[in-house]
Amino acid sequence: MIKMILLNGVELEFQTFPNGETLVNGEAIGSNMKDFNTISFKYENDSDLIKLMFVKNVLDERSKPASLLIYYMPYSRMDRVEGLSVFTLKVAANLINSLQFHDVTVIEPHSDVTLALLNRSTATYPTIELLERVTKEVGFDREQDYLFFPDAGAQKRYSKVKGYKQLVGFKSRDFQTGQIQSLDIVGKIPEKPFKAIIVDDLCSYGGTFIRSAEKLREIGASAVYLLVGHCENSIHQGKILTTDLIDRVFTTDTILDQTGHDKITRYEIGGF
Repeated sequence: MIKMILLNGVELEFQTFPNGETLVNGEAIGSNMKDFNTISFKYENDSDLIKLMFVKNVLDERSKPASLLIYYMPYSRMDRVEGLSVFTLKVAANLINSLQFHDVTVIEPHSDVTLALLNRSTATYPTIELLERVTKEVGFDREQDYLFFPDAGAQKRYSKVKGYKQLVGFKSRDFQTGQIQSLDIVGKIPEKPFKAIIVDDLCSYGGTFIRSAEKLREIGASAVYLLVGHCENSIHQGKILTTDLIDRVFTTDTILDQTGHDKITRYEIGGF
């Protein structure tokens, strides 16, 4: 399982004072320090951003540069402003930029906005690499079966995926509540039963994917699977694990602490 903050592959442990302030072990940071360093960052809550700031400051004081690997970019979904919403992704990116990392790698960013906001950043997409493994596991037939992207953003995100039949969802969402108001399928509708793999970057409670599976079943899907790069622990509070609409969930350990359910396959990507 991925730990919160790793320095050159070694987990850094933090303690908390009674008033909630973080106690930083500078000796532990120094003992794992190199001339050039890699910090791997798994976000769990906002206090982790403060811990990241403290670690980078220790390296800066000793003139030791570092790269940053972000398993999941905080506030990725808030990548634009609508109505009275706050552009929180930009604020989080500004904080990381202020730490002046040599370079930043983001695993499976939600959109190109993340890379546009983060200085010297690149992205990597484990979902694309895992797709072949998943298709073999579920007996996916490229001549008959389909990948389904819940929206045009997902289709663009995984545009490097070639050689698969594809269907795309067109959904209307209330930006303030996050609730999906409608979802329709765009593409040539299959004429006979098929398997479908829903591909996207992030699963929370799973409402989008349940709605997608309903539509896919309506047009003839005999089996529906979900492959997501990031899966929040909140999946256990949603209905995705209790419904028969989705046969299995495939994901990584970038967010999900443990599967806790035999319907989930979690791939460990470690320091991918």
